[in-house]
Amino acid sequence: MKRQVSWLAWLFYLIGALYFIVPLFGTAVFSLQKKRGEIGLSAYQAAFADPKFLETFLFSNVMAVFTILTSLLLIVPTAYWVHLRMPRWRSAVEFVTLMPFVIPAIVLVFGFIKMYSKPVTLFGVTIFPSLTTSNLSTNILLICAYTVLALPYMYRAVDNGLRAMDVRSLTEAAQSLGAGWGVILWRIIMPNLRSALLSGALLTFAIVVGELTIASFLARPAFGPYLALLGNHRAYEPAALAIVTFALTWVAMGLIDLVTRGSQGGAMAGAR
Repeated sequence: MKRQVSWLAWLFYLIGALYFIVPLFGTAVFSLQKKRGEIGLSAYQAAFADPKFLETFLFSNVMAVFTILTSLLLIVPTAYWVHLRMPRWRSAVEFVTLMPFVIPAIVLVFGFIKMYSKPVTLFGVTIFPSLTTSNLSTNILLICAYTVLALPYMYRAVDNGLRAMDVRSLTEAAQSLGAGWGVILWRIIMPNLRSALLSGALLTFAIVVGELTIASFLARPAFGPYLALLGNHRAYEPAALAIVTFALTWVAMGLIDLVTRGSQGGAMAGAR
C-alpha cells in the first residue's frame, strides 16, 4: 500500500513538473530561433541592446525595493501586535489582507486616480495636493498600489513566521531585560522572521516586476508595460526577456534557500 501511494505521489509530481517545464522549454527554444534555421542568442542581444530594457528593468527593481520596505514597515508591527495583544482580531485582519484578491488591479488603479489626482480638501483646507502632478508623487502612489497588491503574500509570510515562534515569551523575556518595543522588533522579532521575510520579499519582487495594469494607467516606465508593448511589435525578444526574468527569479530563490539554511544552521548551533 505504501509503495502504491509513493508511486502515485511521484506520478502527480512528474505531471505537475511537466506542466510547468514544457511551456518554459518551448519558450526558451523559441527565443533562440530568431534567425531562421539557426540557433543563437540574437533575440537576447537585441533585447539587451534596447536602452528601454535597462531603464524599465531598473525602475521596476527600485519600485520593488521601496515596496518591500513599505510592506515590512506596515505589516511586521501590525502582525506582531495582533499576535501579541489582539489575537481575536486575527480573522478580521486576515480578511482585510485578502481584499486585493477580490478587487481587480484595474479597479484599484482607477480608484487611486479618482481619489488622488486632485487635491484632497477638508472644510476648504487642502490636506495634501494631487499625487499625479509630478514623477516623484506618482512613484509614491505606485509604491502604495504595489504595497496593496503584495499585502496578501507578505502578510501570510509574516503571519506564518510569527506562528512558528513563541511571540509572547520572547516579548516578556526581552521586556524583563529592559528592552523597548523598537529593540524587541528590530533585534528579536525581525531576526527570527528572516526566512519568512525573505519569502515575502521574493513574492513582492515578482509581483512588482511583472505588474502591468497599475503601471500602465499611471504612465510609469515599468518593466511590465515595456514587455507588453514589445510583444505587440516583436516576437522573439519578449520570449527572451521572459526567460531572463524567470532565471533571475530562480537565482533569487536559490539565494533565499542558502540564507535560510544558514540561519537555521546557526539557530541549531546556538540551541546546542
